[in-house]
Amino acid sequence: MPSFLDLQNVNVARGEATVLHDINLRVEAGEHVAILGPNGCGKSTLIKTMTCECYPLVLDGTRVSIFDRERWDLTELKKRLGVVSPELPGKPTLRTTGRDAVLTGFFSSSTLWPNLTVTDEMRARADEVLELVGAVALAEKPVGQMSAGEQRRIMIGRALVGSRASTGASGSEMLLLDEPSNALDLAAQQALRSMLRRLAQQGTGIMLITHHIADILPEIDRVIMMRGGRIVADGPKAKLLTAARLSELFGSEVHVTERDGFFHAW
Repeated sequence: MPSFLDLQNVNVARGEATVLHDINLRVEAGEHVAILGPNGCGKSTLIKTMTCECYPLVLDGTRVSIFDRERWDLTELKKRLGVVSPELPGKPTLRTTGRDAVLTGFFSSSTLWPNLTVTDEMRARADEVLELVGAVALAEKPVGQMSAGEQRRIMIGRALVGSRASTGASGSEMLLLDEPSNALDLAAQQALRSMLRRLAQQGTGIMLITHHIADILPEIDRVIMMRGGRIVADGPKAKLLTAARLSELFGSEVHVTERDGFFHAW
């Protein structure tokens, strides 16, 4: 199985400012990892670097390898990665339903363009995924009429629909989640975490970007801490999710407790 990610001496600028500094990171396919840090620390830019939405500065020793390749057709790369970002890609039309939005995941498109052919097998898979993410009731609902939490469920379904993991089979696909629990109420957060746990147990690789400690699943063993655009710690969850380390990371006094494999901070 190829490694998922190998970054060496990666620096990324957005506008005139360099926002990622000297990033060295290797993640294996199928690994379960959380990237933790305060707002503005560079977590989302790191995800965009993995998906080739942002490119590193050209410096000696810089290397970006994804699934053991340094060059990709982006359409093909998107089929290997299930990316859940805060918003649906593009601007769905008024007629775009939840099922249609999930189906766009097969094509890495923002909508179902007339030239795209949707097969019966694709529709059946989309319905399976809608059930998996608890969004069957949203299948015919226009995306524009959905709450932020409902749209997040559709986004996760879209990311999963082309993955072998969505059928219960193991595979090397990676699911990248950028603040997945934002805009979800407590019941929806619990449902989301249960769903992600099932996927992790089935062999889906998960990279979770968050500043919410409770989002870190029991199946996630490795935590990467970021601050000021740099990786400041990388190691086992039990060693890093401590009051002292979290207080230092967030610049505020933090207390931590653990229950049933989940950590909680206040």
